Amino acid sequence: MGVTRFGLQLPRFTIPGVATADLFERIAGAAVAAEASGFDSVWVMDHFYQIATVGPRTDPMLEAYTLLGALAARTRTASLGTMVTGVTYRNPALLAKIVTTLDVVSAGRAVLGIGAAWNDDEHRGYGFDFPPVGERMDRLEEALRICRAMFTESEPTVRGAHYAVQAALNEPRPVRPGGIPILVGGSGERRTLRLVAQYADACNVFGDVETVRHKLAVLDRHCAEVGRDPAAVTRTRLGGLVIADSAAEAERRARQMVEARGMDPERARWYVIAGDPDGVCEQVAAYLQAGLDGMVFNMDQAYEPDAVRLAGTTLSQAFGS
Repeated sequence: MGVTRFGLQLPRFTIPGVATADLFERIAGAAVAAEASGFDSVWVMDHFYQIATVGPRTDPMLEAYTLLGALAARTRTASLGTMVTGVTYRNPALLAKIVTTLDVVSAGRAVLGIGAAWNDDEHRGYGFDFPPVGERMDRLEEALRICRAMFTESEPTVRGAHYAVQAALNEPRPVRPGGIPILVGGSGERRTLRLVAQYADACNVFGDVETVRHKLAVLDRHCAEVGRDPAAVTRTRLGGLVIADSAAEAERRARQMVEARGMDPERARWYVIAGDPDGVCEQVAAYLQAGLDGMVFNMDQAYEPDAVRLAGTTLSQAFGS
């Protein structure tokens, strides 16, 4: 299966009529419904403000790893991770300790999703440094080296231009033999996908079918150049999913979602998979045929248990989990 076959991401915590004190129970209910219906992973964004493609920046946003630790206590089989952690938000050694703790709490279900970070608004508001993209990519590579070492070695020493660890202890060790899987998010062809080939167990890319096929071909070339078996990297894509019993209802809800988010229509055309179960399966099959091993979905219907069950059951029965 690799890192994931089908995952559900919860990108928003705005639920009309639900008080803050009751919010977590609804979030946990969505994760439990996803797991029970066939989703093999549950993800949250690592953001402090809501992002513009999902909702107003002032919408509620929960800290990712605190939330994942709580979800670990409510779920039993689903992998848990961020899509994806911004490298600038946490010291890499601390991040490795946080994710290892999540792995222990969840009995071996943690995934480290990580990327170069992009939201300058959050950085400015919280006082995080936001260096140019080249430096952020350098920091990402150093963080990947440190996290991998702390997941797999007893007292690693790693030195870089921006981060360093000296005989760092990380006890207890991760539960999974071989350490916690690392997923790198992003589609950059020169640096990001090369870092995937060098350091990661999985990638997450964006785009329509042809774009995904192209990105995966670039990844294959990087794997060949660094001597890595391409099959060792789980290939995933993040996008929206709207499903209903009828195609007409799914299309209506998809239009409603696009309008509510103020999403660019061109982006919406490739980002959102919408349809009845047969239509969804047809669209998902095209991506899998393009070379993906798995897909992660944002669902505005995530707090509707019937919709989550329909999605999870449809995908797992058609394609396996």
